[in-house]
Amino acid sequence: MTGQVLFAIFLIFAGAAVLSTLSLMTRQSILVANILLGIALGPWALGFFKDSVLIGEVGDLGIVFLLFLLGLNLPITKLLHMIRKVTTVGVVSSLVFCAVGMLVAWGSGFNVQDAALIGAAVMFSSTIIGIKLLPTNVLHHQHTGGVMISVLLFQDLLAILTLLILQGISDVHVQWVRNLIFLIIGLPILAGIGFVADRYILKYLFARFNRIKEYLFLVAIAWCLAMAQLAAVMGFSTTIGAFIAGVSLASTPVALYISESLKPVRDFFLVMYFFAVGASFNLTYVPHVIVPALILVMLLTLVKPYTFAWLFRRVGEMPYVSWEAGVRLAQMSEFALIIAYSGMTLHVISMKAGYLIEAVTILSFIVSSYWVVWRYPTPVAISDRLRRD
Repeated sequence: MTGQVLFAIFLIFAGAAVLSTLSLMTRQSILVANILLGIALGPWALGFFKDSVLIGEVGDLGIVFLLFLLGLNLPITKLLHMIRKVTTVGVVSSLVFCAVGMLVAWGSGFNVQDAALIGAAVMFSSTIIGIKLLPTNVLHHQHTGGVMISVLLFQDLLAILTLLILQGISDVHVQWVRNLIFLIIGLPILAGIGFVADRYILKYLFARFNRIKEYLFLVAIAWCLAMAQLAAVMGFSTTIGAFIAGVSLASTPVALYISESLKPVRDFFLVMYFFAVGASFNLTYVPHVIVPALILVMLLTLVKPYTFAWLFRRVGEMPYVSWEAGVRLAQMSEFALIIAYSGMTLHVISMKAGYLIEAVTILSFIVSSYWVVWRYPTPVAISDRLRRD
């Protein structure tokens, strides 16, 4: 078993290293290379990986650490201010994108229920793509990142609500209204637990042992995973728990050290995440969904930036910040993949609709990554002028 795991990790990272080298030499996006590697080695192409579920579960840890790091750079007062500011942006943009998705799906011959779920899936933007390609060492981009994070957090809550409704549709005996009430009550409880533990336990430990860097690193990872697991037990997304864990530590003196120390861990798991995204896509469905997928990707690539830019300007953001944030949020979200998988598992949507969502998500990842990498500063930009760490 150990040999199989080692060989699997070798294939993923050796392949990623080769494709990433080619990507950088040809000025392409590294994220796209990881997705294409997953498609090539996955069960529907060369077949080196018969089951991508385990890889996907391991890769999900990358999302957990990503959200934890985001929280570490976002004090609670700043977070609350931004969420209040962009509530209108989140509501209006979600309605617009949902309408676009439903119209394209309905015009492509899907039934009403399939069209509704496709519309719901296209509402969200990717936290991973948006934040992974955002520099953090320039004040302008720190503000742009804050604007993006506030929208993405609003969308995360909306995505959880969507999944609860999806579960309710699948079984009339499921009390999804009760689950919704629990969401409204339980989220503040989860946040309260995080901040109480930080104030009375973590701050004391960090203050007493702040010279032992290995200890700070260990406690930070344990705290991140503990809050993620607590969130899962309470019925929330693990990423929300990880984010709350990060925000609770944002005001501590060790936040910067922890943030820098965890970046290699995050990147390790994100490679596996993007590999799993590509490996999970069933290539046999491509002929059935490629036309509506291309139409929807083109529409979303146009509609999302302009909609976000207009809404951001309406809430007082500068035009250049509004447009850049809109472009960086122009893709679909990893939540769309969860909605597609859940819908097919619960038999709420057809297989064709589920794979349409997956196809649009992957294509939007690719298109959006190219647009951002070619146009804006990123850690993996195509030119020295645009490259920022």
